[in-house]
Amino acid sequence: MAWLSLILFLPWFALLGALYWFYPRTPRPLARRAFDTATLLLSLVLSILGMHWGYRMGVADSGSGPIWRQVLAVLYAYGAFLAVLALAVPLRMRLLERWRAR
Repeated sequence: MAWLSLILFLPWFALLGALYWFYPRTPRPLARRAFDTATLLLSLVLSILGMHWGYRMGVADSGSGPIWRQVLAVLYAYGAFLAVLALAVPLRMRLLERWRAR
């Protein structure tokens, strides 16, 4: 049941990933596409790890109800996904300045 949170959030992750991928439109050298691909894959992997960690934290807390397993899984998955993108955006902007200078 831990995968339920990822299934429910995949459309939102796809939307955020598409916005990250397409903005800004130029320049789009091969290095940027490789960086963006690595960033999106890393965010998905860390989101899956966060989802499992959150679900296990919910299972470990016997005082909470069964819904909190899913809530924690979603929170951890979403937090991991956004954390990677939040770190990647400023780094990509710096790299874009270098790529434009070439």
